[in-house]
Amino acid sequence: MNILAVDTAGKTAAVAVLRDDVLLYEAQCNNGLTHSETLLPMIDTALKAAGLTVDDLDVLGVTNGPGSFTGLRIGLAVVKGLALPCQIPCAGVSTMAALAYGLAGEGTVIGAQDARRGQVYWGAFDLAAHDRLTPDTAAPVTTLENFVQTCKKPLFFVGDGATLCYNTYKNVPGVVCVPQPMQVLRGAGVALAARAMWERGECVPPAALLPDYHRLSQAERERAEREKTEGKQNEV
Repeated sequence: MNILAVDTAGKTAAVAVLRDDVLLYEAQCNNGLTHSETLLPMIDTALKAAGLTVDDLDVLGVTNGPGSFTGLRIGLAVVKGLALPCQIPCAGVSTMAALAYGLAGEGTVIGAQDARRGQVYWGAFDLAAHDRLTPDTAAPVTTLENFVQTCKKPLFFVGDGATLCYNTYKNVPGVVCVPQPMQVLRGAGVALAARAMWERGECVPPAALLPDYHRLSQAERERAEREKTEGKQNEV
């Protein structure tokens, strides 16, 4: 089985090509350019390096959220465009699951992406089996305290929100700091999570591949605030 995996959920773009249990190619890019500028060249390089074309792919995996709204849309649009002509099955991979699958060992791993304003998108997994322990959610970093204190140790944070979490919980016994270069979301993590979804029968046709934002966009939140304010004014 040949899997092309893509991530554009955060600051880093990532791609990987997995053939059965062999990682043929993997790359991450955090050069300050937009994902719309970097992703297609990265995919082209990955397929050429693996000696494959799109027609050789059995599954396309892509992070579908939570994460940057614009970033997610770029990744999903590219993957859909590649998959539609041949109706290649697609795996919409949780960003948190992809982060967890990119790390191996014993204990607990929390995938955390920066959601701004002191919040993170987060989800926790048993590291050995990559079994999910919590649903993905957006919440203030401080609300993780009960889980952090009581979960199986050692505990690792990964993702572009890991620094926020370590700043808050680094002194909790059992919390182990992952070096920052190893906190990034790996294309291999997306690929392994996509393969697990395939094995569980969770892949979908390209047209059914959708984002999972987990909260309203900034524009939607601002509109809701305006409507709330206007409603109060009308009551007066």
